[in-house]
Amino acid sequence: MQAITVRDRAAGLAGLSLTEEPYPHAAENDVIVRVHAAGFTRGELDWPGTWADRAGRDRTPSVPGHEVSGTVADLGYGTTGLSVGQRVFGLTDWTRNGSLAEYVAVEARNLAPLPADIDHTVAAALPISGLTAWQALFDHGRLTAGQTVLIHGAAGAVGSIAVQLAREAGARVIGTGRAGDRPTALGLGVDAFLDLETGRLEDAGQVDLVLDVIGGDVLDRSAALVRPGGTLVTIAAPPSVLPGNGRAIFFVVEADRARLADLARRLREDRLRVLVTAVRPLAEAPAAFAARGKTIIRVA
Repeated sequence: MQAITVRDRAAGLAGLSLTEEPYPHAAENDVIVRVHAAGFTRGELDWPGTWADRAGRDRTPSVPGHEVSGTVADLGYGTTGLSVGQRVFGLTDWTRNGSLAEYVAVEARNLAPLPADIDHTVAAALPISGLTAWQALFDHGRLTAGQTVLIHGAAGAVGSIAVQLAREAGARVIGTGRAGDRPTALGLGVDAFLDLETGRLEDAGQVDLVLDVIGGDVLDRSAALVRPGGTLVTIAAPPSVLPGNGRAIFFVVEADRARLADLARRLREDRLRVLVTAVRPLAEAPAAFAARGKTIIRVA
């Protein structure tokens, strides 16, 4: 099968190439997915799991990409709940070969059925961003109606979904980003938008929850915005500055079949939009790693 692989960590993006790789092995409780569309995260080449397995052993050449949408091609021993030919979408394991390939082995529990009226390119943009947004807002941030949430990167992959989910939950939403992100953020439903390039972050005032996807100085300064009893949630890095009388949480998204199914229902009911900047073929995936926005790779 064809796949995008990386072999040399020092080479960076230049080390990505289209190669011929063996058909994946289906372990117990695995599914082999024929990939129709795949999503990736630009920072994947810096993740330890891209280069080593759970035991710390080198696993190159490795296939990046951890969002997948496709059809079930084979079932591993003991796999239940899914059937050959079924449309599915979900997350691949961080320390196994990923979705930028014609086929990928995935634990069945990490996949959800995909309704026939959702395009694979849309579904492939949903798993990481959708699950991250939900877990940040509700599982870790405990957001409720009437609260105020500040969402950094409100027009980005995670932020755009978080804005929509927070608005539907009855929260007041302040979004941040660059000046060019303002129309998108306002279109998604933010109550106020703060340009981080020209505005003062402190002008956002006190909020019940901060969702950070940026890290660095923005993450550090955001701690002061959390009102007593509030929460700072970040996916960028463990916070070095903590809220004075609140919680600070760094987390890595986890697969959740039931939540994926719920997000798919929201898509079908027009309660959720997924922003896809571009769709490119598998051979162009290396170039797509350097592009801004959410690029989906069409495989099949």
